[in-house]
Amino acid sequence: MKTKQLGNSELQITPIGFGAWAIGGGDWAFGWGAQDDQQSIAAINRALDLGVNWIDTAAIYGLGHSEEVVAQALKGRAERPYIFTKCSMIWNEKGEIGRSLKADSVRREVEASLRRLNIETIDLYQIHWPNPDAELEEGWKTLSQLKDEGKVRYIGVSNFNVEQLKRAQEIAPITSLQPPYSLGKRDVEKDILPFCKENNIGVIVYSPMQSGLLTGAMTHERVANLPDDDWRKNSSEFQEPRLSRNLKLVEVLQHIGQQHGRSPGEVAIAWTLNNPAVTAAIVGGRNSKQVEGIIGASEFRLNEQELNQIQTFLHENP
Repeated sequence: MKTKQLGNSELQITPIGFGAWAIGGGDWAFGWGAQDDQQSIAAINRALDLGVNWIDTAAIYGLGHSEEVVAQALKGRAERPYIFTKCSMIWNEKGEIGRSLKADSVRREVEASLRRLNIETIDLYQIHWPNPDAELEEGWKTLSQLKDEGKVRYIGVSNFNVEQLKRAQEIAPITSLQPPYSLGKRDVEKDILPFCKENNIGVIVYSPMQSGLLTGAMTHERVANLPDDDWRKNSSEFQEPRLSRNLKLVEVLQHIGQQHGRSPGEVAIAWTLNNPAVTAAIVGGRNSKQVEGIIGASEFRLNEQELNQIQTFLHENP
């Protein structure tokens, strides 16, 4: 797989990385329903065997569980991939989620992540959400100190707007931004992506297949049967009238993909990678088969006619 430099770092990353949100399992506020850890481990190893060289996780995913599963998957591998994780969302013994960017909280988080991941240094440490906004500067300053101390190699942010990016930049350079970006969520195109391109901030987009909606595996029936502990059940994009519109979009992606032996999900990911500001995309997989169904996106590129076809649909179905 070809690699690309991530922002101001020396990290050369593959066009897609393994996203470890769903493998955190169910039983927490933003879970994806029950998940088998052995399948998660197999999915991670399949992605790495196929050439993916980075994993993106977060402390909050499964309340620490995702990081632990990543560590289990990497046991015994000769080479370890780059590991990216995040801070700012914390939880108590009852599993209730809070948010803090206070220095002592961030320091507790980084130590806990290092322990769960069983590593000495995190390759990219990111502020997960700019909340509480008033603590943004304190949090970012702490990440910069952690970098100086060697606990983390590079520092980035996630879900920041331009004004927040500028505030962070005044304290320390930003290696990367992680925004949501997909055919169904394009608001970052206006200001955020151009700002990152101008300022050499790498961009790793999340949910390029809109949380599974654009994979081709989603149907009205499947959405209706999502388990109660799957956060997508309450998402407006998975409910009418948006659901029918999104499934129509999948038909367009399917038509394009069929001509190249690619899945709708691979077409959706390739569309995000077409934006010159985007360095790479985070793609989740809950089992080996899902990984095999999206890996082609790393090499697949859409031609002008196909991009226009998608643009026409988006214009006619905003």
